[in-house]
Amino acid sequence: MTEFIGIAGVGELFGISKWITVPFSILILTLIASLGSYRRVEKVGIILGLFELTFIIGIAMVHPDVDSIIDGMKNIPIYDSSYVYLIAANVGAVIMPWMIFYQQSAVVDKGLKKHMIRKEQTDTMVGTFITQGIMIGFIVLFAATVFNQHIQVNENTVGDLVNSTGRYIGMDAAKAIMGSSILGGALVAAIVVVLAGTWGMTEVLDWKHSLNERINSSNLGFYGMYFLVLVVSGGLVLFNEKLVSIAIMVEVINALMVPIVLGFLLELERKALPNSYRMKGMYKKIVIILSLIVMVFGIYMVIPVLNL
Repeated sequence: MTEFIGIAGVGELFGISKWITVPFSILILTLIASLGSYRRVEKVGIILGLFELTFIIGIAMVHPDVDSIIDGMKNIPIYDSSYVYLIAANVGAVIMPWMIFYQQSAVVDKGLKKHMIRKEQTDTMVGTFITQGIMIGFIVLFAATVFNQHIQVNENTVGDLVNSTGRYIGMDAAKAIMGSSILGGALVAAIVVVLAGTWGMTEVLDWKHSLNERINSSNLGFYGMYFLVLVVSGGLVLFNEKLVSIAIMVEVINALMVPIVLGFLLELERKALPNSYRMKGMYKKIVIILSLIVMVFGIYMVIPVLNL
């Protein structure tokens, strides 16, 4: 739903109704999944994801002050409750349960073997730094523009983001840069999210579930589930006006799910994996500590959002 909200917002920037962009996106995402090969789907996803990097052009245009960035890193307001909540919100929103579901299913669909585990770990680490680098880049972009002047604005929609950056780099440039970046990110994330949910549900139901075959009678349940998730999610976006509230609700659900998912994952690692593949020593302690921190932040994020 949150990805369709982003797609709808980008369309509205250019005067295109969400009743056109959302159904068209459902069609495109369905066609991508029907390519009959996980590798092809992955390549399309990477190409779409590359459009996220257009925000780098925006950073180059605003020329952020390096000294201000360094000063901001030195002066972290850790005792400010609003800032702590911001940290918790980022942790709770970024480390999502469906990421774990997606990766385990993707490893199977890729056909990876035991000797490829180290390469997959490297792949995960590189991806982690890239995604966090993109997030940091967006923060720098907005810190160097609208928030540098302490302008009181609500950055709730794609239009708000464009209007804010448009004051500094021009509206046309802001539309092109922010639109392509958000659209690319939303489409690739939609592929990942829907596949994660579809793989998870069809595994539980013990249905055939693989992208490596085109649609046929034996995998109709898998592709039907994929399409159903798209249609239901798109429909909820089309028939609701409070899109920001929906996005917040989804993040709250994600935050609530993270402790459950990470907790079960740690338990599975302890009981289900062969001893030779289990975590050991200092590495195990670090993973458990970081997982506990993520769980606490995930739960903490929910409290202010729900006004508890």
